[in-house]
This record gives sequence, structure tokens and C-alpha cells, in this order.
Amino acid sequence: MEISAAKVKELRSMTGAGIMDCKRALKESELDIDRAVTFLREKGLAAASKKAGRATSEGLVTPYIHSGGKIGVIVEVNCETDFVAKTDDFQGLTRDIAMHVAAMNPLYVQREDVPADVIEKEKDIYKAQAKESGKPEKVIEKIAEGKLDKFYKDNCLLEQQFVKNNDQTIGDLLTEAIAKLGENMQINRFTRYAIGEGSDENSTEECA
Repeated sequence: MEISAAKVKELRSMTGAGIMDCKRALKESELDIDRAVTFLREKGLAAASKKAGRATSEGLVTPYIHSGGKIGVIVEVNCETDFVAKTDDFQGLTRDIAMHVAAMNPLYVQREDVPADVIEKEKDIYKAQAKESGKPEKVIEKIAEGKLDKFYKDNCLLEQQFVKNNDQTIGDLLTEAIAKLGENMQINRFTRYAIGEGSDENSTEECA
């Protein structure tokens, strides 16, 4: 069964659920949008988007050490209450995110964090590559946009495929946790250290 990007986008706009969750819902509903919405609501995933604007002033700063002490990560994940921050589910979520950062080395939390000059530089490179390969001028911009989208998926934490489950992104993982625990959550920032490499701190502003 082929699930089009347009169907996924339509369902996401209606429910706010993650990409992989929308694909699963469409598959279960045989591409019926109304049944897919019902599926997501039954799973509690559609409700997660309604919590997105709520303040996240609690949470945890979680460390993770990997590869015999060669790689270390500190990640800050925020939630609404100290009660949720102390639950095993939330603590497990922050450990999974920190472990993922250690393994996949994202550069940013989300695509909105990528500096404009970095985006322009990447697009210029992609356009030059397309031109060099003989692509017609009218499709070069589209090719560059497509490659830029892949850049986001490779380098933005929320869009990376979860290292423990390639069927979901880190954004999907966060959405599931929001639905399960009933609070808004946000990956605020992370720092990754590796022996012999420099370190970069990546952050988003905290929800107000």
C-alpha cells in the first residue's frame, strides 16, 4: 500500500501527530482519513498537539557516557511538572535521547535552529552540484530544496530516525511521550563531547 506524502501532511495538519504515527494510522485505516484520525485519537497521539503551547519549566538535565568514556552527552529535556520529571517514563525518555545524541551526533535540535548563512551555503553547494551534473536550470532549485530537506533530516535531532527504532523519529518519540504522560515536553538543548573533537552546544528557546 503506497502512502503519499500529501496524505501524511493532511493527517498531520488535522492531528499534529508525528510522521511515522500518521503513516501507521493511514496504513491501519487503509488510507481513510477519518478512520486514521480516530485511530490516532484512540492512541492519544492526536491530543499531544494541543499541549504544545503550554509552559515547560521543569524537567531533567541528563548525562550519558558512551564508548568507554570516549563520548559524553548532556541533554536538557523540559516538561510541565516536577511530578512527571521524576517518573521512570520521563527519565527513560531523556536517557534514550542522550544516547541517541551520542550515537548520531546531530548539529541542531530542530530545523528552525539552523543559521540562515548555513542554509544558504548548503543550497549554493547543492545548486552547483546539480548544475555540474547537467541538470536543467528549471529543476535546479527544486533539487536544492530536496537535498536541503535531507540535510535537516540528517542533522536536526527532532527529524533524525531514532537509533533504537528506525520506524520513528526523535520528534515522534517525543510526541508519544507527551501523549502518554499528558504534559507538554521540549528538548531544550544538548552538548556532545568526544575525545579528539570539538564540542558544540545546541539549543532552542524554552516555551513561554
